[in-house]
Amino acid sequence: MGRIHKQVRLEDSCYELALVRLRHVFERFDQIAVSFSGGKDSTVCLNLALQVARETGRLPLDVRTFDEEAIPPETVEYLARTAEKPDIAFTWYCVPIEHRNACSPSEPHWYPWAPEDRARWVRPLPALAVTDYPGFTRKGIADQMAALFPPEKGSFANIMGIRTQESMSRYRAVASKRGHQAFMTPGTAAPHSMNVYPIYDWATEDVWRAPHQFGWDYNHAYDVMDACGMPRHLQRCAPPFGEQPIRGLYTFKTCWPQLWAKMVDRVAGAATAARYANTELYAASVSDEDLPHGATWRGLTMSALRKLDPSSQKETALAIENCLRTHELRTSGQPMPEDEPDPLSGFCWKTLYIAAKVGSNKFGRQQQKMHNRALAERRRRGITK
Repeated sequence: MGRIHKQVRLEDSCYELALVRLRHVFERFDQIAVSFSGGKDSTVCLNLALQVARETGRLPLDVRTFDEEAIPPETVEYLARTAEKPDIAFTWYCVPIEHRNACSPSEPHWYPWAPEDRARWVRPLPALAVTDYPGFTRKGIADQMAALFPPEKGSFANIMGIRTQESMSRYRAVASKRGHQAFMTPGTAAPHSMNVYPIYDWATEDVWRAPHQFGWDYNHAYDVMDACGMPRHLQRCAPPFGEQPIRGLYTFKTCWPQLWAKMVDRVAGAATAARYANTELYAASVSDEDLPHGATWRGLTMSALRKLDPSSQKETALAIENCLRTHELRTSGQPMPEDEPDPLSGFCWKTLYIAAKVGSNKFGRQQQKMHNRALAERRRRGITK
């Protein structure tokens, strides 16, 4: 396990530090693009990158968006306004890349803009849509980057709006590094590329404040969510069908009922998930009432594992074995607790039961929650590894 460095408060503002990082990127890389979703984090990255591109004479700035089809109309309008800017070279991809669908175990993936689903698309193709390109694959975004930025054109930097405050795994990814390299990670599908996170250390308050302070354009879908009384930590503009955003799926039903009516038909299980995503039906939680008299959480975990389909059962069993090994390593061989997560590992049989219920497709998210809870408990107790 790599060494984790402590956070250090600096005199420079997060805004100034982000510009320093981007200047380094513009000096080092041959190809630079901003991955732009229209959300608040990518809005900040776009405007900071534009500032540095002007300083360094690297205009127009290459900006790429992978349209996920089931997005608010205000997001579509914002993307269109951004595409009109003269100092931006905007590419609007509408391609059927595989996305997770946590709403339905029978259809664990969905593909925005899939030609075979044209009759069920939630909106027409935008005028600037790019629907195919050489090397396209339906697999994840990383595969697209490898195809779009080949090594013969030189090194490539993919600027992304990812912040460590949103995920402990993201924090660990940068906290194990020193210096300016902390905000860059190698591309998984393109060895000549780097993913760049210039605002990785920004707080949520910084991201909300920046557009107003600097007069930047922004996605007015957030205004709609504010008007509907949605808490800001739940406000998302991307399709909420994955494991994490599914908890806020109901917000689309509240804020954009016409869009929601089409989303229900578009993605299997969406209507049910909107109603029950925050209940035990989707393994959001379990209570002691779920434990029959005389049973154990370990026994229920094994029972839930046996009910999974063969492929998911094998993957989930391996994930559980990994948790057991991690717990043994971190606790020097202490037995796995039944219902109270161990502060050193974050695991107990009760939480493993939740993970076993949802299967391998969602197990990673549950593991992340366990790690986060363990970290919070260690901090509360003053425990250090």
